Amino acid sequence: MSSRLLTREELAIDPVDASRLLLGSFLEADGVRVRIVEVEAYRGGDDPASHCYRGRTPRNEVMFGPAGFLYVYFVYGMHFCANVVTLTDGVPGAVLLRAGEVVAGEDIAFSRRPASRSAAELAKGPARLCKVLGLDRTQNGLDLTSAESPVRLYAGEPAVKVHAGPRVGVAVAMDVPWRFWIDSPAVSTYKRGGKRRSSA
Repeated sequence: MSSRLLTREELAIDPVDASRLLLGSFLEADGVRVRIVEVEAYRGGDDPASHCYRGRTPRNEVMFGPAGFLYVYFVYGMHFCANVVTLTDGVPGAVLLRAGEVVAGEDIAFSRRPASRSAAELAKGPARLCKVLGLDRTQNGLDLTSAESPVRLYAGEPAVKVHAGPRVGVAVAMDVPWRFWIDSPAVSTYKRGGKRRSSA
């Protein structure tokens, strides 16, 4: 497994390009390491599905950069979702981490999600991924590129075959093909959005 942290410079790119970079990378936190297999790109002012579309707020402040920080938000009154901030300081953008494969700390992951019927289900979806990694709003704003950070992002092997399609559950820009994934049983089920649904 990789021991090289991704750098701020590598992540200071368009979220669509960063999405492809992040596929196959590893996120490690609280005794568990996950290989990222599914992501979604979100820009700022030109992306109506983004939290930053209407400008800067206390909630989305981290998304305005610089790149390489963790943006965690609470959704539907019950779940946390984790994003990697991209682009440059002052320009909002992030990649939502939608699903992953647990590659280390599986026993800890199962203790956090005991209802999982298989290892593939542990981090199959953004809320489950946060649950197995122990992520919530207290980790919002952590530097993923720092070896001293409790949450770290490691480089992976470049993905050979990347699939693309519409993002999941967004209320607007529903057909924008900024969801990316690689072949894995941990990839989540696609659900088209609508008026009553929203995402990051």
